[in-house]
Amino acid sequence: MASIEEHIRKAMEEGKFDNLPGKGKPLHLEENPHEDPDWRLANHLLHTGGFNPPWIENLREIEIEAEAARAGLSRAWNWRKSALAGNQSPVYVEAEWARAQASFREKITALNKRIFEYNLQTPSDRFQILVVNIDRELERLTTLSVSDTL
Repeated sequence: MASIEEHIRKAMEEGKFDNLPGKGKPLHLEENPHEDPDWRLANHLLHTGGFNPPWIENLREIEIEAEAARAGLSRAWNWRKSALAGNQSPVYVEAEWARAQASFREKITALNKRIFEYNLQTPSDRFQILVVNIDRELERLTTLSVSDTL
């Protein structure tokens, strides 16, 4: 028994797809075949007006917040490296680094709650995102920075 892929490949080799209507023209993918037909007009009007479903807007906000938290932690790490190299008090520097880590953990914990809520809003599990692993983020930053100096 031949698979679907084999049937398609055989049809392509025989040229059965050569003269299809619209060949070589862009696909119009404005319509979502999985969209509820009752909501199609409303979603079209929102989309053409520059609006998106709330879960997409929420995703954008989550991505912006995650990047801002990572950037803040990275700035604190870079400050720590330069402060230690500049002979500042290690006790003070490490206390500031600990505060930066605590602030990052607090922000990411709140962000992970938003990610959980976002995942409940998405229309399909394929749009869901993973929560941010705080320890992995810290390890990535410190490991990356150490390998940069080698």
